[in-house]
Parts: sequence; structure tokens; C-alpha cells
Amino acid sequence: MNYYSLHHKSPKVSFKDAVINGIAPDRGLYFPENISPLNQEFFNHIEYFSNEEIAYEVIQQFVGEAIPKETLKQIIKETIDFEFPIVPISQDVSSLELFHGPTMAFKDVGARFMARCLGEFNKTNNQKVTVLVATSGDTGGAVADGFLDVKGVDVVILYPSGKVSDIQEKQLTTLGKNITALEVDGTFDDCQEMVKTAFLDAEISRTLTSANSINVARWLPQMFYFFFAYKQLKNKDKELVFSVPSGNFGNICAGIMAKKLGLPVKHFVAATNSNDTVPNYLEHGKYTPKPSKATISNAMDVGNPSNFIRIQELFANDINLLKKEFSSYSFSDVETKNAMKEIKEKANYIADPHGAVGYLGATQYLKEHKSANCVFLETAHPVKFLDIVKSTLETEIEIPFQIQVLLHKKKVAKKISSYEELKSHLNAD
Repeated sequence: MNYYSLHHKSPKVSFKDAVINGIAPDRGLYFPENISPLNQEFFNHIEYFSNEEIAYEVIQQFVGEAIPKETLKQIIKETIDFEFPIVPISQDVSSLELFHGPTMAFKDVGARFMARCLGEFNKTNNQKVTVLVATSGDTGGAVADGFLDVKGVDVVILYPSGKVSDIQEKQLTTLGKNITALEVDGTFDDCQEMVKTAFLDAEISRTLTSANSINVARWLPQMFYFFFAYKQLKNKDKELVFSVPSGNFGNICAGIMAKKLGLPVKHFVAATNSNDTVPNYLEHGKYTPKPSKATISNAMDVGNPSNFIRIQELFANDINLLKKEFSSYSFSDVETKNAMKEIKEKANYIADPHGAVGYLGATQYLKEHKSANCVFLETAHPVKFLDIVKSTLETEIEIPFQIQVLLHKKKVAKKISSYEELKSHLNAD
């Protein structure tokens, strides 16, 4: 499998090179040259396959010869060794829980998969690689955990000061070893721009790779969730619709990729907070990125989502084709809090703010499409947004062990405010 740049000004590369490079030299995102639908018999009997077998069938064509078959199977086994349950909320709406991994966020799958792929590629290489990543919340913790102690890999995580939750900050600033956190005076978009600039900087870019969802090894494994959900819901009579709380749009893009592989999904809803670049594009036909706004669903505070260009590529850059299978709605913090209360009252279920936005997307879609079976993605455990959940729902949450062990650890982070400071740090290493 080869990958091409969406800017079409760089040579095609293998899966291995796409993972190591992170982003193409022309600053474009890598995209697979071919997408071959899976055999219909696979879908007809999917309930008889284990999650590991499903994941292997889904990902193997995108990895190709870059990783031996048995090694890839072992990587998958270590990546998805936890549950992905569906919990009914109402007759037509369910939650797909993606927070049962080590950092209690959906990004555990992509981060673990990429870390193990990079470890495989680096096992005979004596030169160190630096994984440079920007986070609006959960990516940082998942990447830090996934890459901790991986041979030959240093991790540098940029996060916006004061714009991630306390627990999210603890997850990315307390591990030490090969993990370094840089606290940026700015927004997530500022962090992401610094990362992209570093990849264009010839003085340092040769030793860098990215672990954001711009990296194909972080992005593509997210297809697994949608197949696991279908396995559990296959015998439902209604058409399947996914409502995905969306920030950088990697997760929903992976869902659309799953559909291109043949997964029977009727429609995708990109549910956003007040960062409404994509809903505005669908309404007005003009893509106009803008500065991100701070919200209570902070991991989605993205004003210029990187992965939307991949979604456009999947629909031949035709907005009319896109609208047939894809909708996007924006919701305020007030609506999000009201949704959290509604979910609690209706199903005695505690949703985090991001899952609540996904729920709102599902209910909005159902207003005009009565016959759908809507699944929203619950992307993080509510304990990661403890203050918001407690103040909104006036309830206590039991703190899981993997969070308890962080609470008394000391934060270690270096403050920066410019690309020059980032470059100086990378050169010092």
C-alpha cells in the first residue's frame, strides 16, 4: 500500500515511511492510494469473529508488507485488550463507550497502535525519533501512555495552558522518562501550527514524526470502533447512524473509511461544540477556518480541523456528495449541559461533555429521520471532566484506579509561547 500527499506535490511513500514522516514534505496529509472493500461474507458473519480478527481484516490492506503478519496480529492484540460496549440510552439512541483503555479515552487505540508500529520500525535503528504532538485534551495522555519507554522514541507534547482539564493535564505531565510536556501560551490551533511548522523546518524535521490523527497509524485504527459497534448491533432492523463528537475530525473520518470498506452505515453526524467551521461550510458552501473558542468540551476546541481535508477527498471534494452521507450540527455549552442532565434523567447514565454533544447530534438527526438507530460515541470517561460533571449533574463520580494514581503526582511542564522556543527545546535534545 502506498500513500500520497493530499497536496499532491510530494512522492508517494509506503506505510512505514508515512508513519515515520507523519506529514508529507509539501505539508499535505498522507492518504491511502487504494481502498478495497471487504468481502461481503465477512459482514454476513461478523458476529462470529473476535475483535482481534475483525481489526486485522480491517487494517491489513493499509499496512501491506510493512509489518509481518504475525507481528501485526500481536500489535492488534496489545492495542485492543479492553472492551467497547454499547449502552442503550433510549429506544433509538445508544452510547458506544470508548473509554475503557488505560487513559480512559478513545485515543488509546490509535496511540497504542502507532506506538507499537513505530517501535517495530525502530527496533533495528539506532537513531532516535522524536514524536511531536499537539493536544486539545485526550491525545496527550493517550500518546504519553502509549509511547512510554518505547525504545528509541522521545515524545514532546504541546498543550494549551489552562485549556485542558486537570486530569488530562496530569496524564501528560507526570510520566517523565521519555515524555516531555510543553505548556503553550495559546490555543490548540497555536499548538498544532507549531507542530506543522516544525515538520517544515529542515534543521529538525528529519528526526520528527507526529502522533496526532494527521499520522496514518493514529488515524486508521479508529475504524475498529465502528466495526465493533456493528458487530453488536447487526441484527437491529433500523439503519445505523453514527453521531461523532468532532474536533479535529479524525475519528469521524475513520468512520467514513469504514463505510468505504463496506460497513453498512446509513449516515454520519459530526457533532461539534461552538467551534462550528464544518457546520458553517455545509450550510454556506465556503470553508472558512477561524480561531478556536474555549468550551466545556475542550478536546473539540478546534477552529481548523486537520482531517476534514481527508473527508473531502473521500467524497471527491464534492459538497453535494458529502451531504448525502454526512451532516454536521453545532451546540452551545448550555445545550451540552442540558443534554447531560437529560441523559442522566432518561437513562441514569453519566455522559461527559463530549459524549453529550454526540448525543445532541443523534437527537437532532432523529428529528428528521425517525427510522434510524443512532449511536453516539462516548469518547472519554466522565471523571476526566470531573468539575463540569459534578457541577452540572450535582452527583459524585467514583474515581477509577488509573486516575487515582495520578492525583498526587507532581506536574512537570515547560512553558513556551513561540515556535522559536519549541525549536530551541528540540535542538537542545
